[in-house]
Amino acid sequence: MKGYVFHGPGRSSWEDVPDPAVKEPTDAIVRVDAVTICGTDLHILKGDVPEVQPGTVLGHEAVGEVVETGADVRTVRPGDRVLISCITACGRCAYCRKAMYGQCRGGGGWILGHLVDGTQAEYVRVPYADLSVHPLPASLADQDAVLLADIFPTAYEVGVLNSRVRPGDTVAVVGAGPVGLAAIATARLFSPERILAVDPAASRLQAARRLGADAVADPAESPEQLVADLTDGLGADVAIEAVGLPETFELCTRMVRPGGHVANVGVHGKPAMFHLEDLWIMDVTVTTGLVDTHSLPRLLRMAAAGRLPTSALVTHTFPVDHMEQAYDVFARAADTGALKVVLGGPPHNELARPGGPTRRK
Repeated sequence: MKGYVFHGPGRSSWEDVPDPAVKEPTDAIVRVDAVTICGTDLHILKGDVPEVQPGTVLGHEAVGEVVETGADVRTVRPGDRVLISCITACGRCAYCRKAMYGQCRGGGGWILGHLVDGTQAEYVRVPYADLSVHPLPASLADQDAVLLADIFPTAYEVGVLNSRVRPGDTVAVVGAGPVGLAAIATARLFSPERILAVDPAASRLQAARRLGADAVADPAESPEQLVADLTDGLGADVAIEAVGLPETFELCTRMVRPGGHVANVGVHGKPAMFHLEDLWIMDVTVTTGLVDTHSLPRLLRMAAAGRLPTSALVTHTFPVDHMEQAYDVFARAADTGALKVVLGGPPHNELARPGGPTRRK
């Protein structure tokens, strides 16, 4: 089969890779029908995630059809259409028992496209399938469902829930990329008074407006002053960092009010300055975190009911074998206007490819 393989910083290609096989009785083999690219994948390609070894198939978000399962898998069977979560959960360790699946100590957590081969391929092996894949309602299109694998639960859990957005709050979202836009969309569920989006790209600020931002600002336009003007000098109740740069994290700490909350969602490749000399007296709460995806069942129900604007974030679609072109478009988002790119796979009526995994009878 084909997969998109990391060969070290700045080097990757769509190439032949071994077919996945069931290794453990809790595994499932899934044929990938739709897959997307994450900003974290770009961090890997830059060398910001040294745990990823050369030769690893990238990707941790996909929708597909189960073609084979291990003997202990109970919740899905061959033929089921499923969402593959970006987080794998053993379901037995102390963290999984608290629904902190991102911190799984039983061989899960963020492993797909990180510690084991991922989803940017024709087929993928998913460990601990019972908790790590989710059956999809027939009404939910692949293009919509695949955005629930990572960006929506990440924005909702690490951004909105961690920061405890409440009715009447002022929420500042720094970074209007896919996760920032998903944070805007899910923050609206809690009826804040206003949402401000900060981003240097005019196209992303337009997208933020469409998804519910009440005000937008370029970082060069003193967004701290805009927030102060909107809040009688108090600052934002919640500042969500959705970029992963030192300057964007520091901007959030300057925008938040006393007693407010900074929720860091972005993946950082460099140290950020934490100005404790200014923040110690402000009763500010700062949270970080890897998504747990405990909210996926709820988000799936909401998406199926049309309550989440998933398709609004998809700007480019490609055939699955155009992975290198898709990466180029996604990496040059400032020029291409890309938000999320989705790559389609084989048609749903293709049960198995010659020489590849087949349905278990």
